[in-house]
Amino acid sequence: MTKHEGNMPNWLPFIPIAILLLAWQLLSMSKIIPPYMLPSPLRVIEAFISDFPLLMKHLLYTLMEAMAGLTIAVIAAFILAIIMDANVFIKKSLTPILLITQTMPVIAIAPLLILWMGYGLAPKITLVFLTCFFPVTIGLAGAFACADNDALRLLQSMGAKKWQLYRYIKIPQSLPAFFSGLKISASYSIIGAVVAEWLGGDAGLGVYMIRVRRSYSFDKMFAAIILVSVLSLLLIKLVSLIENKMVRGKK
Repeated sequence: MTKHEGNMPNWLPFIPIAILLLAWQLLSMSKIIPPYMLPSPLRVIEAFISDFPLLMKHLLYTLMEAMAGLTIAVIAAFILAIIMDANVFIKKSLTPILLITQTMPVIAIAPLLILWMGYGLAPKITLVFLTCFFPVTIGLAGAFACADNDALRLLQSMGAKKWQLYRYIKIPQSLPAFFSGLKISASYSIIGAVVAEWLGGDAGLGVYMIRVRRSYSFDKMFAAIILVSVLSLLLIKLVSLIENKMVRGKK
């Protein structure tokens, strides 16, 4: 961070958001777009307040799916990244498969998962897992491959075991790449859960969106969209705080 960036007021980044909200409000008041198609920010806020208990109920369900899928994805990513780092053949064999999983549209995979697993939590958690797995795995595998060779040779000359190389060199040096991938995955986890809920289920923000869309309550739809965006930003901020504690030692 430069000295100029450090002196930047904390409120400055919120100016573009304020301008966007003002433009949105003026556009709604101008009647260029019918109010039922583009409700004003004030109507969205009113809808959010009126449906707050219901939104929180659905939010908890979506958050549970997202966190379960993200946790499994991170654990699996660590295991697979270590296996790929330890065996070049496995790395070369699995990398194309990992890339293929990212080329398939999420909206196309979700119906198949629901067909195979039903309408419960399993297909939603699986979809979140598939969405979050790739960024963390690739980030860790790349960081492991770029670990300091001199430090690794020094530990090996001292008789260090394989797991000690990861414990003292590879994993600590891979943390910046890990947290970069985790930020992406954290934001994807909420989106993945919502997309899965669009296609089946009885609870969650995706189910809520479907129901209010069918009743043409677009103010409530916008409220849910904003809630999803805010939740994704909060998760990214939480990951950043953990990163500052673990990597940079900041309070």
